[in-house]
Amino acid sequence: MHAYRSHTCADLNKSNVGDTVRLSGWVHRIRDHGGILFVDLRDHFGITQVLCDPDSPVFSEMEKVRSEWCIRIDGNVKARDADLINDKIPTGEIEVFVRDLEILGAADELPLMVFGDQEYPEETRLKYRFLDLRRQQMQENMVLRSDVVSSMRKRMWDKGFREYQTPIITASSPEGARDFLVPSRIHPGKFYALPQAPQQFKQLMMVAGFDKYFQIAPCFRDEDPRADRSPTDFYQLDMEMSFVEQQDVFDTIAPVLAGVFEEFGGGRKVDAPESWPQIPYAEAALKYGSDKPDLRNPIEMQVVSEHFAGSGFAIFAKLLEQEGTEVRAIPAPTGGGRKFCDRMNKFAQGEGLPGMGYIFWRDKTADSVAQELGISVKEAQAKLKSGEVEGGMEAAGPLAKNIGPERTEAIRQQLGLGVGDAAFFLGGKPKAFEKIAGRARDVIGKELGLIDENRFAFAWIVDFPIYEADEESGKIDFEHNPFSMPQGGLEALNGDPLAVKGYQYDLACNGYELVSGAIRNHQPEIMLKAFEIAGYGEEEVKERFGALYKAFSYGAPPHGGCAAGVDRIVMLLADQQNIREVMMFPMNQRAEDLMMNAPNDPSSDQLMELGLRVIPQE
Repeated sequence: MHAYRSHTCADLNKSNVGDTVRLSGWVHRIRDHGGILFVDLRDHFGITQVLCDPDSPVFSEMEKVRSEWCIRIDGNVKARDADLINDKIPTGEIEVFVRDLEILGAADELPLMVFGDQEYPEETRLKYRFLDLRRQQMQENMVLRSDVVSSMRKRMWDKGFREYQTPIITASSPEGARDFLVPSRIHPGKFYALPQAPQQFKQLMMVAGFDKYFQIAPCFRDEDPRADRSPTDFYQLDMEMSFVEQQDVFDTIAPVLAGVFEEFGGGRKVDAPESWPQIPYAEAALKYGSDKPDLRNPIEMQVVSEHFAGSGFAIFAKLLEQEGTEVRAIPAPTGGGRKFCDRMNKFAQGEGLPGMGYIFWRDKTADSVAQELGISVKEAQAKLKSGEVEGGMEAAGPLAKNIGPERTEAIRQQLGLGVGDAAFFLGGKPKAFEKIAGRARDVIGKELGLIDENRFAFAWIVDFPIYEADEESGKIDFEHNPFSMPQGGLEALNGDPLAVKGYQYDLACNGYELVSGAIRNHQPEIMLKAFEIAGYGEEEVKERFGALYKAFSYGAPPHGGCAAGVDRIVMLLADQQNIREVMMFPMNQRAEDLMMNAPNDPSSDQLMELGLRVIPQE
């Protein structure tokens, strides 16, 4: 027999009754039933119940065993009584009577329990990640991650792609985030960088004639952490293709991702890739307040400035006199109650706004009729009942009183709302309130139960602006990937930079950005002009991006590609809210590895060898 096991803890069933077996694993749970010890023995594959009573030669040793001890047992497989069968686990029809026991690894008192669903602080979970990972949900998450990556690889190979590896130590490059720098011992005072993405290398591969490339690529960015983003490193399904246009990239990657979500999405609906909408960036910002909209939420915002211009609501009326301002409405079907409107007003205050204007529509009440006519409520009730006063719908809320019935009715008709519905309003320069409006849209959709939780809703966001202007200085800089081909080529770059759109695209799903990519700028003269607009001189471009610039001078093919975030995809599939739940050994919110104590202080010898000195921070 094998030194540690003849079977895993998921293998045994009724056909094994009478067999002598050897199992190894961790003590998941111990129950003492009147001198009979029942132990749930767990390994990576499952759980088997083993039992030990005073007739066992190792009973006294088994009494000493505690939770999470790693043990080996030898024993005989027995059938469980019919009323004791556990149909929730594959081994639920049998149990193993213990004849021999070996302690493989005793465990100290546990800082967190593996059995059960207790909640522990994230700091504790990350410090003792090796214990946290023993929990069933974490085991399932990591298996899911591995299976998703395997599926991605297979699907890419099936589409004619080959996997190639790119360097981990390279040169610093502006990819939109901070680099992690690596000091060079051989070249004192100089630094390598960990790649933010394989961007330049995969483009160079296309110039080298490799028609299709993909890689499950590690990427390193010194970023502030968020629930859906790691502060240090992450993995992406990276791909690039030659002789393609934007739609070719969509047609290639969309079926791969759709297949992955169908395979691992637990039966949730996945729309056919050819039906995924392509939404211009400007339209997404207007309708959803986000370039990664959650299309499970049917709410679409609209501009309603004309209804407030010159109205009795002075705040919006005066605001609209300023250039570049507008008022947008967020429809809230079924949200037409004062309590809900007050909650949303409180949400806006939590976002740093003084509040959020609202109108809601309801059946005309005796109270409102009494107030309008200056009569008692009893008289108003009689007039409504007799038909002397017409019933029907009325608009309520502070805004309705200020702008009057004609304007509120025009707003209602534009938004397609009725009795029991509401609308919320934000105004100003769109850049200043769009993100808050987008968050409000999400909250309204969730609170009102409008979101289809049983669906993955994908959308391509296209026509991103290449440049943006700093509000204070007016300086032009890249808004997105600087290596993208501008729509209209060189001619477009000779006009207004802020009007230039790129062949850049993202894929959004359920409110998350899953994919980002572009058709690349592969012509040297366009590259120089694009960087010149952002303030980079020709010599600086040649110095910082020398390899790309030279490569483009030697017959570069048109090419494009994208990258899909593996961690974020698995997070969605696992139905988790935090990306750290699907990463094996993540950092905490402060970009610290509490388990390995990183970052830590280098030794004097290390600093001396690298020619570095650490200046203490105040």
